[in-house]
Amino acid sequence: MLLVAGSCVGAGMLALPILTGLAGFYPSLIVMVVAWSFMTFTGLLLIEVNGWFKQQVNLISMTQESLGRSGRILAWLSYLFLFYSLLVAYTAASGKVFAAILESFLEVAVPPWVASMFFTFLFGVIVYLGTRTVDLVNRFLMIGLIATYLGMIGLGLSRIDPGLLAYSMPQYTLLSLPVLVVSFGFQNMIPSLTAYMKGDLKRVRASIIGGSLITLFVYLIWSMLVLGVVAPAEIHNSYLRGEEATIPLRSMLGSTGISQFAQGFAFFAIVTSFLAQGLTLTHFLADGFKLQPKRSNVWWLASLALLPPLALALYNPTIFFSALSFAGGVCAMILFGILPICMAWVGRYTDRHASHYHVSGGKPSLIIGFFFALLVIGCELFKLFFG
Repeated sequence: MLLVAGSCVGAGMLALPILTGLAGFYPSLIVMVVAWSFMTFTGLLLIEVNGWFKQQVNLISMTQESLGRSGRILAWLSYLFLFYSLLVAYTAASGKVFAAILESFLEVAVPPWVASMFFTFLFGVIVYLGTRTVDLVNRFLMIGLIATYLGMIGLGLSRIDPGLLAYSMPQYTLLSLPVLVVSFGFQNMIPSLTAYMKGDLKRVRASIIGGSLITLFVYLIWSMLVLGVVAPAEIHNSYLRGEEATIPLRSMLGSTGISQFAQGFAFFAIVTSFLAQGLTLTHFLADGFKLQPKRSNVWWLASLALLPPLALALYNPTIFFSALSFAGGVCAMILFGILPICMAWVGRYTDRHASHYHVSGGKPSLIIGFFFALLVIGCELFKLFFG
């Protein structure tokens, strides 16, 4: 359960209160539960599909076996754009967060674009050093992430204004859906979890449901804190400026203990996510180019993974929300929505595979899920090109 929750909780949640706050707390509860339900459903479908294979597989090889070469290419491209979109978002958010950290602790004032460059090169070195170094550093960072989250929530709940939570603008409800989708993105862990639990699909199912519920609870408490403290007008201004949620939270509370915890939480969330995605993209590129992850190759693979997102973030410092929305509304919806549904359909009704685990709902649930995913993708593409 904790593995699933840990894979979800990260820098993406820094965007949630701003995007959900445009609609208000109570309307956002609905879309949050919808996103959780959809992503849990497709996760359970992947457990079923995974049960058709005797050997350990990953999502791309599952797609290859179920949907052929075209499915594999679509999965590969979706992964590539997902990783790059997330790194663009994290790098863009790092500027103001890292600049605030440098000013608070070292009393050094630097522009956000300089802070983004320093952040990328500093933690890019850790990505270059490889999996062992990233794993070691991430363990300490995760302790900091958990501690600052608990401290922020513990001190902040008493500052919530119920009147602010009553604010409602339902017309903005769907705006947060793409980011919520990618914030529940645990599906790539399912093959590894299945192997770790020795093919016990019921245990995997329990871990997925339990872990995703923990994640939902964490997001709800976090959104309630921010939306109960920050005024709607400031939420809207932060959205226009591309600011993650702890910035208006610190602005409203001043230099209090909650503000310090919030600043630390933003830093740990961005760094842990940046390291994980940077390392994953480096390995993904190595696999795509058929290269061994040797020192002679890693430096340019890491550069190829980290420098394009840095360039985009420097060109458009307010791209944080747009990059996350594209990652969730298009890439994650294809990878963790469309493809699992298509694999389940082909496996059940064309190839007639048998599995120890079967998701209930039959054809109607697959059809509803498929068109829901298409709707989200269509809305995101329309917003991208015409919004």
